[in-house]
Amino acid sequence: MNNKVMQWMEEKFMPIAGRIGSQRHLVAIRDGFIMIMPLIIVGSLAVLINNFPSDAFQNFMIYLFGDQWKNVGGNVWNGSFAILGLLAAASISYRLAKSYDVDGLPAALVTVASLIILTPVTKDWGISYEWTGAQGLFVAVIMSLVVTELFRMLMKSKFTITMPEGVPEGVVKSFKALLPAMIILILVGFLQALLTALGNTSLHQIVFESIQKPLQSLSNSLPTAIIIAFLNHLLWFFGLHGTNIIEPFMESMYLPLIEKNQSLFAAGMSAFDVPYIVTKPFFDSYVYIGGSGATLALLLAIFIAVKSAQYRSIAKLSAPAGLFNINEPVLFGLPIVLNPVMLIPFILVPIVLTITSYFALSLGIVPKTVAMIPWSTPPFISGYLVSGGSWMGVLLQIVNFAIATLLYLPFIKTADLAQMKQNKVA
Repeated sequence: MNNKVMQWMEEKFMPIAGRIGSQRHLVAIRDGFIMIMPLIIVGSLAVLINNFPSDAFQNFMIYLFGDQWKNVGGNVWNGSFAILGLLAAASISYRLAKSYDVDGLPAALVTVASLIILTPVTKDWGISYEWTGAQGLFVAVIMSLVVTELFRMLMKSKFTITMPEGVPEGVVKSFKALLPAMIILILVGFLQALLTALGNTSLHQIVFESIQKPLQSLSNSLPTAIIIAFLNHLLWFFGLHGTNIIEPFMESMYLPLIEKNQSLFAAGMSAFDVPYIVTKPFFDSYVYIGGSGATLALLLAIFIAVKSAQYRSIAKLSAPAGLFNINEPVLFGLPIVLNPVMLIPFILVPIVLTITSYFALSLGIVPKTVAMIPWSTPPFISGYLVSGGSWMGVLLQIVNFAIATLLYLPFIKTADLAQMKQNKVA
């Protein structure tokens, strides 16, 4: 890469990306989603087990537990994906409050209470699951940030009750949060009353129709998927954790899409027929094979074509972790970071895999993704699980792995020749 371009990227692009990656609110969103990820995965696996596409398995479960055996998985879903918005609001609020050194628990509780005030109710005055899950996620994220900022400002103002010495710490904290909580809930209650009076609507409905629905359509497109793959790997090339930096945007855009796929799959729809192609499992399973850059394919290319002892040693050390999508050893050990020879394949490979995967799913060759699984699930196992138990998901991973290996080969050969010459000179 031209030295002037590299210098410009380092001087202009890296500082901006670094500031974005460390921005307090984005970090809180990222860490908040990480906190609830175990519940997301458990709920996803419950749906996958309930709808595992095998008559033998289904009949066996009915034989063991009766026709109602799926109720357990359905209950797990209700306690995870069905209240995803509430969970995310609580965890994001908690993390943001802690970043200000404010008590996180009351902030999270006030945020959840505020979100429930804004959530439409059913005819029998029950909270509507329609808006507590991923469909209400956008409002949940916004409210977690706004309410926590209000709570922080009120807690550090004079609008608090100070208790005398000797009062138990738990009581002191409760009374200190009393007035801030009261003010916030009154404001939110007034907002909901105003929306009801003016248009018999809710903030959820307004945001979903005007922002979230168009954003979901845009997120599900191939150009958006290519841009995400490009930005992730460009950031990684400069030594910035691209996955962490764009994670808040990924979660906000793609969790509602995988949740919709899962709910339709749970209702009996085929994984081929669910609506959304691009989801977070789409990237994790079909694009990031072995981690960002599909570096597991790079390791295979090294074993096939490289003679340099240094590269082969790094590949041997990196391979076990690579099987579980942990690729920092190869990113910084080979290195790929700030290595001009590896820039083109490191960015090109994920873009190509994004395109091949998108068309494989959109043409109905491979089922769409219907399960969230741990990002560390080894390749080929992950392809089977996210596709709802289809071997076509595994086949797509094998094809993508072969493509990635072929794309890496000429570049790693070039790097190997340069390394061998350098060793001879030394």
